[in-house]
Amino acid sequence: MAEKIVLAYSGGLDTTVAVKWLTETRGFEVIALTIDLGSQPNLPAIRERALTAGATRAYVLDARQPFVDRFCWPALQAGALYQGQYPLATALGRPLIAQLLVEVAAREGATWVAHGSTGKGNDQVRFDIAVGALAPHLKVLAPLRDGMSMTREEEIAYARAHGLPLEVKPESPYSVDENLWGRSIEAGVLEDALLKPPEDAFLWTSPVDAAPASGQLIELSFEHGIPTDLDGHALPGIELVAELNRLGGRHGVGRIDMIEDRYVGIKSREVYEAPGAVILHAAHRALEELTLEGEAAHFKASVAQEYARMVYQGKWFTSHRRNLDAYVTSTQQFVTGTVRVKLHRGSAQVVGRSSPYSLYQPRLATYSAGDQFDHEAAVGFIKLVGLPVRTQAQVQGTATTEALLKDDGHVVEVGPGGLEGSLAEPVLAATLPGIVDSDLGR
Repeated sequence: MAEKIVLAYSGGLDTTVAVKWLTETRGFEVIALTIDLGSQPNLPAIRERALTAGATRAYVLDARQPFVDRFCWPALQAGALYQGQYPLATALGRPLIAQLLVEVAAREGATWVAHGSTGKGNDQVRFDIAVGALAPHLKVLAPLRDGMSMTREEEIAYARAHGLPLEVKPESPYSVDENLWGRSIEAGVLEDALLKPPEDAFLWTSPVDAAPASGQLIELSFEHGIPTDLDGHALPGIELVAELNRLGGRHGVGRIDMIEDRYVGIKSREVYEAPGAVILHAAHRALEELTLEGEAAHFKASVAQEYARMVYQGKWFTSHRRNLDAYVTSTQQFVTGTVRVKLHRGSAQVVGRSSPYSLYQPRLATYSAGDQFDHEAAVGFIKLVGLPVRTQAQVQGTATTEALLKDDGHVVEVGPGGLEGSLAEPVLAATLPGIVDSDLGR
């Protein structure tokens, strides 16, 4: 009896050939699993293609809601942007696909799972680690990495020779992956880091020059760090992200062009489109600035970097990520309110924010009438804050070399003695020749 293997099936050339190859060459009974995270327009056709290619069963699942609720929203609350830019769209989708692979394998009694990753990218790491965390007894196979070894031309010939149901289209010059949270584009001319990405690489976003001349103001509401309303209308997560993708894309918002440090040890030029994610991260960050006290905001920036690193490296199903989630959830208790964002020619600019839990208090911040800040308290505060600095200067002297700028643009170096002693007069005389002794308080 053939061993069962559950294959993450996209419906494209690689995985369609993989169905037949796994059956014919490796002797597996193949069960196909197609998952919609916001990128599969024709699920019934994909299911039929898998069965015709030789799969004994074909699951088709709409996982957009759990994707947004269980993966995108926690990453948004964390402020997770890899290298400060990438909102982790593909990286967030992989652990969910891996979990569903494991669940279908358990239902079908399969001993293997398979995915379509190559041996050069991050996705193989994410799939393999996630499966190992959830079901260490399962064996993982990646046909493109583990033996299938066909060029595109060889795959087309193989498909034709075996009568596989495939409409072979002209090869895209790019490698593309997309879901509701973002679209990644790589390869082709994009591998030249000096060249501007061609417009044919983009699908969701307008070029800045073609975006509307007048901007658009939108208003987003959050509860505990999760977006709930757009322009006063409550929207489910799927619809809210989709609408922000549409609005942001129309105004050219969400294009990212970066050199990325892949987990497998190479640098890669990556281009992304993520209008909704970019807008939401900007709005969420603005609301946190209003509601998080300074110590929490400072530490959470480090947590955001660590969270992004964990997700990028495929370590979603780890106790470390769950521990980070516990901290992040605690920080979001008061991240509730409204943010106004102006979309205009490639930018998403926060122009207003409010919250019932705002720590910004005009009566303390104002320089006008009504100021309630205790100015006298500042004297003692500064004295205590500066005490270590003054003590070190008195005991050890000033160890840092300072620099003063002359009015002619040249720099005069001031040594360890600071401005004390004979150096003070010539520096001041050279820099400010109009100063006389009386101006120096002598």
